Amino acid sequence: MKTRNILLACGVAIILIGVTAAITLSIAQSTSTQEEGFYEGLNPDVLVFDQMDQNIHDIELPETLDFCGEAVPLDRFYVRESLEREILVNSYRHASTILLLKRTTRWFPVITPIMAKNGLPDDFKYLCVIESELTNAVSPSKAVGFWQFLEGTGKDYKLEIYKEVDMRYNQELETEAACQYLKDSYTKFGSWTLAAAAFNAGNGRISRSMEEQQVTSYYDMLLPAETERYVYRILALKLIIQNPEKYGFHISDGGWYQPLEYKTITVTETIEDLAQFAVDQGTNLKMLKYYNPWLRSNKLTISEGNSYQIKLPK
Repeated sequence: MKTRNILLACGVAIILIGVTAAITLSIAQSTSTQEEGFYEGLNPDVLVFDQMDQNIHDIELPETLDFCGEAVPLDRFYVRESLEREILVNSYRHASTILLLKRTTRWFPVITPIMAKNGLPDDFKYLCVIESELTNAVSPSKAVGFWQFLEGTGKDYKLEIYKEVDMRYNQELETEAACQYLKDSYTKFGSWTLAAAAFNAGNGRISRSMEEQQVTSYYDMLLPAETERYVYRILALKLIIQNPEKYGFHISDGGWYQPLEYKTITVTETIEDLAQFAVDQGTNLKMLKYYNPWLRSNKLTISEGNSYQIKLPK
């Protein structure tokens, strides 16, 4: 009896295995057929991410390149490879890079005239891009704004910073301060490339490195990893922003962000409630702080004889 039951159970098991194998084979054949004609009849405009062909490609380096008129020694293998690294990294940071490209048409018209007025080379706008991606970012070390000034450095360069007001968030005033800082560094080193490196590492670190290593060029200097990459990142963004299509970025004519339109009023008396002030001016607190991110509280105290320029959306 036991033997018969065992044989019966084995027979049932064999039948189940056979049925399962047949079903699996049928599903596999069906799936294979679907995959062969996967794109047939589908609208390419509504393909989901995993249906899209991903084109990953190498990049072509320029034959010559300069930063602020100073030649980049592309004949050195490590210079070419360092530049290539930063171009590839930023070419394949798709979302971040396309967003910063869109912001250039809003913010370059704000910062480049200030740079020109102060005699700063135009290439420094790309330094601003790598510092903050043209946003009022706050770093882990509490550097703030488009140009990422620390509080002490901001105060050294005459930016007003206290609980209600932080002019590091004022794009125009922080750009003025950045111009002066970079010009001071250029006066010290006689090189815009070294001035750019010093904006990251500090004048003291660059001076010590030059003295200890007995070199005078950024490209000859052994520096901390972030500063080693810093100028190459500027150069990479310069190339991408100047020719985005070459690096795979295509933005429609209507996709570029436009400069903000606003009017400016002068306030000379303390504003106790900025929300009510905004409503009285025909806007709201959100828009007031969007146009004036340097307002860091819900009130603005103004001492006798002082005043502030406040932007209001048109």
